[in-house]
Amino acid sequence: MNTFVPIEWYYPLYLNFCFFLVLFTLLHTRILKMDDPKNLGFINVTGFILLALIIFHIGQRPISARFGDTMNYFRTYTAYSYGAPILTVNDYGWHVFMQTLSGFISVHGFFTICAIAYIFPMYKVSKEFFGNYWYYSFIMFVVSFSFWTYGVNGMRNGAACSLFLWGVSYHRNKVLMAMFFLFASFFHKTTLLPIFAFIATYFYNNPKVYFKVWLLCIPLSLAAGSLWISLFANLGFGDDDRLAGYLTSQAAAGTFSSTGFRWDFLFHSAFAVFSGWYFVIKRGFEDTMYYKLLNTYFLCNGFWILVINANFSNRFAYLSWFMMAIVIIYPLLKQQFFKDQHFMIGKIMLVYFSFTYAMYYLFWG
Repeated sequence: MNTFVPIEWYYPLYLNFCFFLVLFTLLHTRILKMDDPKNLGFINVTGFILLALIIFHIGQRPISARFGDTMNYFRTYTAYSYGAPILTVNDYGWHVFMQTLSGFISVHGFFTICAIAYIFPMYKVSKEFFGNYWYYSFIMFVVSFSFWTYGVNGMRNGAACSLFLWGVSYHRNKVLMAMFFLFASFFHKTTLLPIFAFIATYFYNNPKVYFKVWLLCIPLSLAAGSLWISLFANLGFGDDDRLAGYLTSQAAAGTFSSTGFRWDFLFHSAFAVFSGWYFVIKRGFEDTMYYKLLNTYFLCNGFWILVINANFSNRFAYLSWFMMAIVIIYPLLKQQFFKDQHFMIGKIMLVYFSFTYAMYYLFWG
């Protein structure tokens, strides 16, 4: 367990370390060419240091209610370590995973393995698509608004969505991809949404149409939000013991999980939408895999917009938000769009991170 950092500084340390790293990266994008050997050395060394540090920081965190559901995972894992059986639960694969590890690994070893399962796939998919420039995609994942929450609170959901990303990194090997998709659904059933959305893009992959569908979801939600919540609950999205509560239970006012049409989070979601619109529709970027990622995002985020008024709708928002980083950065690492594109990448990274930073210090801190 990491005892060097006071618990009240645990999240601010991560946030300000990211702030320093984003500014330092911005400086490099301003003074060095992207393919400069000095820049390649910096991004690869820094990237691996970041990968190791962030896994350690999240995996070795103290057991505290400050980290949301960390306490619940701790209690369940401890019970399994003393021989408790797996009761009737949803996401049975996750509990088999916990029970198996509890027999020979400490709880902090378990949290560290979960951190690896959560963070390593972000590196893997970045390395697969961007090669030597994987750092830019990886740091975008790490500074994302939802990154910390699903590393220490919604661990099961975070790990499952990352397993989906790991599967996408094997897109050339459909058997391996299917296996990772299956593991993801065993960890958290909600990943069936991005899985089915991604599969759908193999049958139809026109981003202009998916973009229009996403836009249509906004007035549909405003006009009949409760209808969509009831519809999806009746279709089985409430079969999970907790998902039923996410859709229909009463949330405490003033929290991140609060109800109402969240224009602030719609604004946040629109970062990736605008990026896709700009590069694909306005600038004519053509890349089949990018279309798949973008269209998967459109479908999953559109679903969230339809149920945005539901209690704890942030749980559904993450089913698209976990892809935001790669949707935004992908075209910039594949094709030249701007005269000084390296510096543009640095500025986009700063703007993207600024939402995360501002939400803590201006609204929550």
